[in-house]
Order: sequence, then C-alpha cells, then structure tokens
Amino acid sequence: MQYRQLGRTGLRVSSFTLGTMGFGGTGWATPVGQIDVSGAREQIAIARDAGVNLIDTADVYSAGLSEKILGEALGNDRDQVLIATKARMPMGDGPNDAGLSRHHIVRAAEASLRRLGTDYIDLYQVHEWDGQTPLEETLTALDDLVRSGKVRYIGCSNYAAWQMMKALGISDARHLERFASTQVYYSLQNRDIEAEIVPAALDQGVGILVWSPLAGGLLSGKYRRGVQAPAGSRHLSEWSEPPVNDEDKLYDTIELAVKIGESHGVSAAQVSLAYIAQKPGITSLIVGSRTPEQLRDNLAAASLELTADEVKALDDVSGEPLRYPFWHQRNTSSDRLSAADLSQIARHL
Repeated sequence: MQYRQLGRTGLRVSSFTLGTMGFGGTGWATPVGQIDVSGAREQIAIARDAGVNLIDTADVYSAGLSEKILGEALGNDRDQVLIATKARMPMGDGPNDAGLSRHHIVRAAEASLRRLGTDYIDLYQVHEWDGQTPLEETLTALDDLVRSGKVRYIGCSNYAAWQMMKALGISDARHLERFASTQVYYSLQNRDIEAEIVPAALDQGVGILVWSPLAGGLLSGKYRRGVQAPAGSRHLSEWSEPPVNDEDKLYDTIELAVKIGESHGVSAAQVSLAYIAQKPGITSLIVGSRTPEQLRDNLAAASLELTADEVKALDDVSGEPLRYPFWHQRNTSSDRLSAADLSQIARHL
C-alpha cells in the first residue's frame, strides 16, 4: 500500500480508502449492501490489514446509520484510522435540513460527531455544490469547525473546477482553511475530470479522492457484451449512477480490462483500479464492497503494476478527443505547458 500526501497538507493517506455506503444499506442505499456492525468490523479489519488508513462515509448514507455503524465498529480503535465524512444532502424535511449554510453545516458536523462517537473528524467534506449559499458563509463555517478542533481538514465533493477554484480563491484571500481535497467520480467508464478538474487540482495542490472507481461495479468484469449479468447485479437496471452514455465503448473497455487481467492472473476490477490509481493527481481510490471477498480482491489492486503498453491501450479504448481549448493549446502552445496542462495533453502530443 502506498501512502500519499493529501494535497498540500502533511497528512498521509493510503492510496485506497474504505468506502462505507453499504454500511446499514437502507433506503436508496439498499442495493449497495446491508452491512451490519459485525460485517463492518470484518471489512475494517480486512482494510487495515491491507494498509488502509482512511475510511470514508457521509451523513446521508442510510440517514446516518452508516456513520453510526462505523463508530460502533471502530470502538476504541477510532484513533488508529482517519475518518472522512460529508454534509450537504437532506437530512430531514425542514427548510434548513440541507445545503451549505452555516446553520446546516454546524448542525450536521455535530450530529456526525455524535453518530461516529468521536470528538473530531479528520476530513470533513461538503458533499455537493450549493449555488444559493454564499461561499463565504460556507467557508467561514468550515474554518470555524477547524479552529474549534472538531475538524482537522476540509474538502469538497462533486464540485466543478470553477466552483472549486472560486472557493480556493476566497479561502486564500480571507486566510480561511482551504480545501485539502476534492472527491469526484472517475473511472475507465468516464474520464470527464481529466479535462478541467484534474489540471485545477494539480495546479492548486488539491488531493483527489475517487468515488466509484469501478463505475458502480460496471468494471468488475461481470458485465460483458451479450452476457446476462449475474442475479442481484444493480447496474444497467434501476441503478443509474454513473450514467452509461455509450454501451459499446463501455463493453470494449471491459473486454480489454478482462484480457489484461487474464495476462496478470487478476480480475478486471483490479486492472480498472490499478489504472486509475496511477493517473496524475490521484490521492486515493474509495472502494466499497458488499462482501469480504470483493473487498480483498479490490484492495489487491494496490500492488498491481500495469505496463506502459497496457496503460496506453486502456487510454485509447476509454478516452475521448481533446476538447477546446485544449486541442488548440496542444497545436500552438506545447512548448510552454505545465505539469497540470500535461496531465491531459501529454498523451495527445
């Protein structure tokens, strides 16, 4: 297991993170898993044995049950791991039970602390953009939580590059705690973040945490062209995240991942994870599994090394043409490109 700096901070986090959306597994999270305290303890033990030191959750996962199960499962070992959680989504029916107002952020953080059974959160993330609350209000509330000792670091999630940059600009101008990380969707199924978010994160020293690096299980190898998915599979059915806009391209990518996996004697899932883990700017991949066997297999990707030819083949089958203005910059400005620029343009030169 590698340990990577979280953005510009001195905090070192494992290159794989344990995801806990399946802890509890009630309501909309039911298809992800129904893991109780005993199951959570087993998954935490597997993850820690593999070298994982970061566990990610959110208040909205099973309406707080995921946080509660995580806290109970950790017990006295809480200080042996880093806990990341999130706030923003609705936690009630009231007009202030969602969003990123000072009111909601402070209440949400205190509620998460109670459920987790701890007096501090290592990484507190705003779960989604709130375009109706001034960023100054959100960021000063987060800064207050850090100064109070209830939160150690802050991050954003599902922010566009311009939204993250605006927040960082305000934090820097007002000497507020800045986002140490951004948590975003990224996988072989969809590489959207390479266009704007990755270069911005590299330029600003923001760590990238990846949710759903297996595209909700689509890249596990069980979804194959012309083959019926196993019973209980949740994707390409009622589960719509992430959306699939090009099934042919997806199946071409899966077939290549399966082929590469066979050459290494590993699963397509491990190939898909290893590919994302070595991309520019990536700090950690969040993996959550319904079974201990799936978790062990996913975490084994931490030691899988793909060849340059294999990475190029995966790049080619899953990639998209450069968008404007980047193709123009490739054509006219390749003599003065930064590392952030090259994160997406280099393979097109």
